[in-house]
Formats: sequence, structure tokens, C-alpha cells
Amino acid sequence: MLRSRIIPCLLLHDGGLVKTQNFKDAKYVGDPINAVKIFNEKEADELMVLDIDASVKGVEPDFKLIEKLAAECRMPLCYGGGVSCAEQAAKIVAMGVEKVAVSAAAIENPVLLTEMAAAVGRQSVVAVLDVRKKKGFFSKGSEVCTHNATRVVKQDPITLARSLQDAGAGEIVVNFVDHDGMMQGYELDYASEFKQALSVPVTFLGGAGTLDHISQLVQRLGVVGAAAGSLFVFKGKYRAVLINYPNPQKKLDLCRDAVGING
Repeated sequence: MLRSRIIPCLLLHDGGLVKTQNFKDAKYVGDPINAVKIFNEKEADELMVLDIDASVKGVEPDFKLIEKLAAECRMPLCYGGGVSCAEQAAKIVAMGVEKVAVSAAAIENPVLLTEMAAAVGRQSVVAVLDVRKKKGFFSKGSEVCTHNATRVVKQDPITLARSLQDAGAGEIVVNFVDHDGMMQGYELDYASEFKQALSVPVTFLGGAGTLDHISQLVQRLGVVGAAAGSLFVFKGKYRAVLINYPNPQKKLDLCRDAVGING
């Protein structure tokens, strides 16, 4: 029976874990291996780890760190950052990582997704879209950006999401840049548009500040991936660093309204 997944998203920067706001002002929050150990104990559904430096610097993934993360992780692990070819994806999956996420490289060359799907299976291929409101006083609508929101893609976000799905992505992650680290809730209306437009699993990231925000997303959209960063690394209004995750019963309660709903 399908149910929604509640997914901590951890950002790697200079070898450590950080949390950003609107993709800026990275705050150090700890050691990645230690965080994985804690999420193991808390029985997280899945873990997403994104290296926010690799693509910007044009370097390949840190395979030594990925190997350590995969060896420690007792839940499905999704890794993204610096992957530019199917061979790298296959190497990462061979280390024990279940999913490999790509963003800029896939947007620039959608055939990469086709090649990755052939190499590791479509279920292991994730395309990430960083979406924000268009800049400028007279601008309307939303746009996709890459390289930590420093470059803009001139394609409609939902149209692009469909094309990446068709190219071979087995899952789409939509990351709402304007909501990143703000902890004020997901962009529910726009999330609903993405969910209706796609036939593969969709995960939403950006904005969750309480467990109620996750419940609202699930109640509105049915079975989805509900990813969050700040919610699972901060505690209280002063944002003290504390790794946390809902207990098994609370997790079931949050996802109850979506159990058995397909799509």
C-alpha cells in the first residue's frame, strides 16, 4: 500500500552539513555521518543528501564521502551533486545509494536521464527542479534556476518537469527557492499543479516548518514525498541545532489521509 514519504534533506557544503535561507546564508549544522546515524535511530523513511558545491565548482561527486554515507545509512538514500554522466551514477548506485539526483546537467542535456535510466534503472533516477518567482517588478509567474539560483532556465517549470519525466526521470523533486529555510509552509497551490501534471512520484521541498505543514501537503495532494531541511535540524524559535524526526506513530498519523491514494 502506498503512503507518503517524510524525507529529511541534508545539504553538503565544504564537507559539512549546512542549512540555507533562499539558497543563501549557509549555516553550519553538523557532521553528515553523525546526522545519518541519528536519522537511522529515528527510522526516517528516506534521506536526501545534496552537495550544493559540486555543480557550481564543476567538480565530480565526492565518492569517498558518498561511500561512507551509504555504508552508514539504513534507509533509502538519495544523493545529488556533481553527477554529469551515467557512469558516475552507476558508481554511486554500486556503493549502495538507491537514488541519484541531477539538476543542471539534466536540464542542459535531458539525454543524460535516458542514459542513467538505462544504466541504473528509472526508479533510481531523480530530477531536481529549483523553482522560484520570476525576478523584476513587472515579472509574473515562476522560473527554474540552477547552480544555487545563480542561473535561469528559460522554460516553463511544469513543461520542463514533464520533459524530464519523459526523458527518463523516475521521480521529480520540486524545490521552492522562495520558501527555502523560511519554515512558513509549502507552496501548496503550485505543488498541486506539478502533482497533477506528472505521472511519476513527486517530492516537494522548501517551506516546511512544522509537522502540520507536512500534514497539509499530504491532505491536499495525496501520496507525495514531503521533504524538509530546517524542520529536521532546528528546534524552537531561536533555531537551535537539534536533529529531530517524528516518531513512527506520529509519522503514520501525518500520512494517514494519503494511504492508498495513487499518483
